[in-house]
Amino acid sequence: MAWNEPGNGQRDPWNKNKRGSGGKPGIETAFKDVLKRLGKLGGPGGILTIIVAILLAWLLLTSYAVIGAGQVGVVQRFGAYTRTIGPGFHVKLPLPIETVQPVATARIRAMSDQIRMLTRDEDIVAVDFNVQYQVTDPQKYLFNTRDPDGTLNEAAQAAVRAVIGTQAMDDILTGQSDGAASTAALGALQQQVRNQLQHTLDTYNCGLQVTDVSFQAITPPQEVKDAFDDVNAARQDRQGLIDQAHANTSQEIPAANGDAKRMAADANTYKAQRIAHAQGDVERFNLILKEYKAAPDVTRRRLWLETMEEILRVNNKVIDGSDGRSVINISNSDAQPATNLPGVGAVAQPGNDEAEKGKQP
Repeated sequence: MAWNEPGNGQRDPWNKNKRGSGGKPGIETAFKDVLKRLGKLGGPGGILTIIVAILLAWLLLTSYAVIGAGQVGVVQRFGAYTRTIGPGFHVKLPLPIETVQPVATARIRAMSDQIRMLTRDEDIVAVDFNVQYQVTDPQKYLFNTRDPDGTLNEAAQAAVRAVIGTQAMDDILTGQSDGAASTAALGALQQQVRNQLQHTLDTYNCGLQVTDVSFQAITPPQEVKDAFDDVNAARQDRQGLIDQAHANTSQEIPAANGDAKRMAADANTYKAQRIAHAQGDVERFNLILKEYKAAPDVTRRRLWLETMEEILRVNNKVIDGSDGRSVINISNSDAQPATNLPGVGAVAQPGNDEAEKGKQP
């Protein structure tokens, strides 16, 4: 039966409206009742007001983004990349239309790991290494790889294995000593790992830049560690002896150079003196030669007298002017006294006084 059939009462869906005088439903009354209900929802404290307030607050709170210093914001619209914004306050479309994901590009990130691997001579070493890197392209960092940091870790392990695996264990352990050459060798290995790792990351196109790679420790297995420690101690002793030899060389060579220079200076001085004496002798000889050419007998006699005077000046003199029959001793205080021959007189023969006086100094 229809709700408006005549019979036992009238069926009104609103249970309030009555059939009008003309038998028609109270449509006007029903419309007014609906408006009344809507007025209750939209009035102060109504549900619709609360919903509108929530929507406005949601729009205000999700329509801007603040990017901190050292960061950039990657803006996505419905999940697709649209643009990159820099530090500061930015207006955007509200959620879920646009989302902003900040990425720290100025911060240096770091990862450390340890791997055990085989060297070229098939020995096992444990390598502790550290990698420092930073994000250079936030779009690639977020969207080109699923886990860029994990990808870098795997690539770093592969790079370390590729470089260390081509070296002998002795070369690797020697490279950790304090010598300048060893430090340079270790630095070369680290640079090779860095280049290999950067090449791999560029291939993956993940927007990361490696800034530094360093080996914290390279140690042999624990089972043979004592033997390798003994080898390293022997190397250090050898290096100490080499350093001591270099120190001694640094001391002895300057001293030898000083002695050589001093001997050369003495030789030059002696040479100058000998040359000066020789030149003096030459000049004196030339003067004597000149006098000799002018008066040969006188010059000869004078040279003989000067020579005898020089010889007899510091010696005891014995003068014999009588063919051994008469000897005169002339003592010299600067020389040792001479003993007279026995049986020899000290009286000069007459007629030899002038000759004897001429021979006296």
